[in-house]
Amino acid sequence: MTDTPANRPFAAYIAVTAAYWAFMLTDGALRMLVLLHFHTLGFSAVQLAYLFLLYEIAGIGTNLSAGWIAVRFGLTSTLYGGLALQVAALIALAQLDPGWGLSASVVYVMAVQGASGVAKDLSKMSAKSAVKLLAPSGQGGLFRWVAVLTGSKNAVKGAGFLLGAVLLAWAGFRPALYGMAAVLAAILVAVALRMPGGLPAGRKGVRFASVFSTDRNVNWLSAARVFLFGARDVWFVVGIPVYFYAVLSDGSEAGNRSAFFVIGSFMAVWTILYGAVQAWAPKVLRAADRAEAEIVASARAWAFALVPVPAMLALLVFAAGGPAPWLTVTLVTGLMIFGALFAVNSSLHSYLILAFSNGERVTMDVGFYYMANAAGRLLGTLLSGLSYQMGGLPLCLATAAVMVGFSALGASRLQPGPD
Repeated sequence: MTDTPANRPFAAYIAVTAAYWAFMLTDGALRMLVLLHFHTLGFSAVQLAYLFLLYEIAGIGTNLSAGWIAVRFGLTSTLYGGLALQVAALIALAQLDPGWGLSASVVYVMAVQGASGVAKDLSKMSAKSAVKLLAPSGQGGLFRWVAVLTGSKNAVKGAGFLLGAVLLAWAGFRPALYGMAAVLAAILVAVALRMPGGLPAGRKGVRFASVFSTDRNVNWLSAARVFLFGARDVWFVVGIPVYFYAVLSDGSEAGNRSAFFVIGSFMAVWTILYGAVQAWAPKVLRAADRAEAEIVASARAWAFALVPVPAMLALLVFAAGGPAPWLTVTLVTGLMIFGALFAVNSSLHSYLILAFSNGERVTMDVGFYYMANAAGRLLGTLLSGLSYQMGGLPLCLATAAVMVGFSALGASRLQPGPD
């Protein structure tokens, strides 16, 4: 029997998810390795942000073109290409020589991070598009499958944050990179050999201009996505790790190890809980029993519910004037609340982009949407370094509040059904 989405969808879904998990574990670990390693070398907050800028810029271009590439050459080609490029990026970063000097090191790391950004978004677009094509219709099946993939991915990436911090503390920068490259290469080979049928092959004659969406809902949802992810990354990328490092480390090797572990643990727990809430979102929102119009209304309501959280945290941190035990507890609690609300918003977005897309355009609409996602991360990454440099953590959080407000305005323009 020929493999098609009708007769082997679940096996293909499991294979795609496994490949995506493997990628995201290394993606989270790599981010922590780069952030903490170069912070201990004396890089400023702005310089640390620069290291991730090309990663996000590459994501914009990759997402814009990856949908077309997938339609033209097939979804498995973009999935395997993303995994292979990540292996190459890990090996390339291990070649960094401290003797090159600061400027050369920054440029080299930015370039390698750019390649990793391309790899991440090739893999993400492939996995998310596959869900639209493989998920069962009716009874909230699409929402459930999207939520499980996205939620589990974030849980795995959270584990990657902790893995990266632990590997840096106990194995060192270069051995950690080589080890991750070897494991990911083995997983790539295994998935390629065992991938079942069910994903579409390439289709000739697709014009690149078709990647730009003309759908009103897709465009407004993409705009909301830009500011939602910018609001997270403006404190997540540089602000919180550098703030906690300043509070926790005394500059000694033992102090650094302790700080690395705590920072990695916090970011891991935050991301894992965020992923868990994403996976539970269909049950929380009763997606199987609700029409698209009700889910669109929920997207508007949950977007506005997120606005007060970073605003209140910014005021508390500013009023405290410096580190204090009560402030640390309040900050961690507040950011966990932010993460839960953020996760529901993100899960709703991930469902709606697939609901608004039709089968023929799904890879291109998903690519366009995640191009907006990458643009938001780029904006948040840049503002994270600048905000922390200019006004510390309070300014990072205040900027996040403003960006969440813009995201809510974008979500308020969504309409159910066809335009």
